Amino acid sequence: MARTRSPASGARRRARAHLHRDVVPGVHRLELAHVNSYLIADGDSVTVVDAGLPAMWQPLHQALAAIGSSPDRVAALVLTHAHFDHLGCARAIAERWRVPVWAHIADHELARQPYRYAHERPRALYPIRSPRAVPILGAMLAAGALRVPHVTGLRSLEPGMTLPVPGLPTVLFTPGHTYGHCALVLEDRDAVLSGDAVVTLDPYTARVGPRIVAGAATADSDLNLRSLEGIAESGVGTVLPGHGEPWRAGARAAVAQARMTGPS
Repeated sequence: MARTRSPASGARRRARAHLHRDVVPGVHRLELAHVNSYLIADGDSVTVVDAGLPAMWQPLHQALAAIGSSPDRVAALVLTHAHFDHLGCARAIAERWRVPVWAHIADHELARQPYRYAHERPRALYPIRSPRAVPILGAMLAAGALRVPHVTGLRSLEPGMTLPVPGLPTVLFTPGHTYGHCALVLEDRDAVLSGDAVVTLDPYTARVGPRIVAGAATADSDLNLRSLEGIAESGVGTVLPGHGEPWRAGARAAVAQARMTGPS
C-alpha cells in the first residue's frame, strides 16, 4: 500500500511552497498550504492544472523557472473544479499571461462566485470535531483563502474529450465534490489528476489515505462516490490529488479505499 503521512503537526512549518518534480514523467506538483497545483510539461509548452490559493502566484513563477520554462510557455490553465482553493491565481493567469482557462460548464457560475458553493454539512462544526485540521485550515487562510478573485470567460470542458492543451489529457466527468468536477487522465504517463474527486488528505478532518472530501466542501457525497468508477476504470497506476501526496498503488485501489472509507 502506498504510504501517506499526517500533515497536521507540521502545518505551520510547511506553509512555504514545495515543488516536487516529475511525480510522473513530465508532471510536476507544486504544493502550498496543503493545496496542489500541477504543471504538465510537453516539449516547450506547459499546462497548469488548478490555480491553488492567491499566495501560489510567486511560487508558480519560481516553479516554471525551475523546470526550465516561463509564463510565456504556459498554454492553458485547466480547473478540475472552481472551488476557491483551486481558483486562487486563475484570474491573474488569464489576464496577465493571456492564457485560456478551462472548466466544466456546470462550474462556470461557481468561478464567478467562488464562495457560493454547495456543501452537505455545516462548515463551522469541523474545526470542533477535527481539531487536528485547524493548522491546515489556518495555513489555507494565511495563503489567501478569503481573498480569491472571481473568474469569467472560461472555456468549457466536455466529458470524454481530449483537451487540446500540452499533455493532451482526457477529460473524465466526476461530479459530486462540485457538480462540474472533472478529472484528467494522462494515459501515456499512467496517471490521473483527480482534483478533489478523491484526495489523500482531507483538509477538514486531517485524515490521510484515499477518500472523498468532507461534507463541509462536497456538494453530494453519494454522487461523488459513484462517479469514482470512471477513475477506477482508467486503470492507471498513479493518482495525483488536489490535496495530499500522490497515490501510487493504482486508481482501482484508491477508489476501493475511498468507497470503504465513505463520507465524513
